[in-house]
Amino acid sequence: MSIAPGYTNDQVREFVYEYDRQPHGTKATWLAGTEVSRGVLRRWRSAVYDGDIDKGLVPGDTGGVKSSNSQRRAVASRQDAEARRIAELEKQVAELQSSNSKLEATNDALGKAIGLLHELNAHGPDDDPDQSKPSDS
Repeated sequence: MSIAPGYTNDQVREFVYEYDRQPHGTKATWLAGTEVSRGVLRRWRSAVYDGDIDKGLVPGDTGGVKSSNSQRRAVASRQDAEARRIAELEKQVAELQSSNSKLEATNDALGKAIGLLHELNAHGPDDDPDQSKPSDS
């Protein structure tokens, strides 16, 4: 039995994290704009934060120990920190790619300039044989 027929575990996990990232006072409105009910969300949150979703377990209403809010906040905080780190790394990659493109363009320009210099030197200087002889005067 799946926790969420029609949804992958990653989709459920991302939905729960997105819900938890909503500012206080806007969660109910945000949830109302989705097709997921409050009861389903409650089950999904339990499965995600208790680690049951990775085990393929479906949480039940047994009245057992539930995840504490502090555990949920800690997991959400780690997820936010990870998302910020990924965004920073993607920014660094973009900057490095831009720098690399500029360096490649400079390298191409220098290569062409060196090629032109080699062509000019291959022909040798325009020597006039009469000017190289010492004059008789």
